[in-house]
Amino acid sequence: MTRKAPNRVSIVGAGPGDPGLMTARSLELIASADVIYYDRLIPPNALDGTRPDAELVYVGERPGAVTVPHEEVVARMIESARQGRSVVRLKGGDPFVFGRGGEEAEAVRQAGLDFEIVPGVTAGVAATAYAGIPVTHRQDASAVAFIAGHDDPARPGRAIDWPALAAFPGTLVFYMGIGRLAENSEALIAAGRSADEPSAAIQQGTTPGQRVAVATLGTIAEEVAREKIKAPALVVVGEAVRRREGLRWFEDRPLHGRTVVVTRARAQASGFCRTLSSLGAAVVELPAIAIESLIESDEVTRALAELPRVDLLCLTSPNAVEHFFEALSQNGLDARDMSELRVVATGPGSADALRSHSIEPDLTPGRAVTEGLVELLEGEDLEGRRILIARAECDGEVLTDALRAGGAEVDEVAFYRTVRDTPGEIALEAVAEADWITFTSGSTVNNLLLAMPNGLPKGARIVSIGPVTSRAIRDAGLEVAVEASRHDLNGLLEALFDDLSRLPGRAR
Repeated sequence: MTRKAPNRVSIVGAGPGDPGLMTARSLELIASADVIYYDRLIPPNALDGTRPDAELVYVGERPGAVTVPHEEVVARMIESARQGRSVVRLKGGDPFVFGRGGEEAEAVRQAGLDFEIVPGVTAGVAATAYAGIPVTHRQDASAVAFIAGHDDPARPGRAIDWPALAAFPGTLVFYMGIGRLAENSEALIAAGRSADEPSAAIQQGTTPGQRVAVATLGTIAEEVAREKIKAPALVVVGEAVRRREGLRWFEDRPLHGRTVVVTRARAQASGFCRTLSSLGAAVVELPAIAIESLIESDEVTRALAELPRVDLLCLTSPNAVEHFFEALSQNGLDARDMSELRVVATGPGSADALRSHSIEPDLTPGRAVTEGLVELLEGEDLEGRRILIARAECDGEVLTDALRAGGAEVDEVAFYRTVRDTPGEIALEAVAEADWITFTSGSTVNNLLLAMPNGLPKGARIVSIGPVTSRAIRDAGLEVAVEASRHDLNGLLEALFDDLSRLPGRAR
């Protein structure tokens, strides 16, 4: 007899804020969970990998406000597990470092259920590292202490032992202590810690919003007030803080502190967004369009059946390339069935997509616009040639008209369509902070404006992938700050940096 697996609650640490610091095990459990109870300070996009039918329950706390009482959260977790559902309790940082994970695990065990603990990278070592502060160093500190900085010293049995901390021979890291910074600093100094000891406050560590204030223990509270450092923030006290000037790196990336809005369909934007994030930008994904496949259509099936009689195949976008090859596979075909074809890519992006399928295009215009491809084919003998154009539904007819004028027999086939995608409210709110908004097609322009009837933020600069998109932007009454000279995502990134370099006081 097969024994049923015991009901289990997974108490999972999501790390300090940078999604790249989430563990493989945490992502695995998030992807398989039936229900996830998640906190406020989990990384952005941490829930992107959830199943479509998963129940997502927000149980976070804001300073001074509790959404759901902690006892109720635990009771709901236990009830979900008893119903046979796989439960993930997703917490910022590490569940056993000021995360109340120990209390939750004890309650689950007392309820007769099993649990799993998945550690997360805690802010005390992550935010400090991203700020260039090693919490231990052979010359500065051989020990580090983590302290809850919001405890009330007047509470019996819970008061911080300030004399012990003042004598501690190493680095002190205070969590959740920004609201009591002045009192805590005074208590440490009164207990014997030097007022001249280097100190730092790190706001939103490991995220694009990271800000760092450095002072002495005696002046750090004043510096934090002057720099308007807010929670969530850590406070670090110790000689190792002096290392920051030589070890800072995270805030020195070229786009740190900048917000870039990406309107491309989510599946096509992921690599671009990762590149922007690696350069320091706060990336707001607003997938104003989504891609729907049309490869099940009779039109596509007929076109592929006629492939042996086609002379020239035109692939009009990276999406067209991917959907064309997916259609080949579904119809029992592969790249070998293209051996007699000449293949044309409409631009560098389409050419790169072809190369990913081990196909080198025979022709590629230097610019990804229809006019460039028409110019490239002007020297071709098109009389009587059969040409298949794999494109999006409702693409323009300039290319088709030009080819037919040259005597070609042209078959246009839609392999996919773009449809409107409605961005979430949180993402739309984040647009207000945008430095740049990138557009990759006319449909992204129109759909984003439909989602934002009050218009785009006035301070945001618009980056266009090419002339067709720029025309749609101007037709909508907006100004193009910069247009990519290479009409793909690499060109879009280059255009953004060109614009950054031209802005006085904004380039780093």
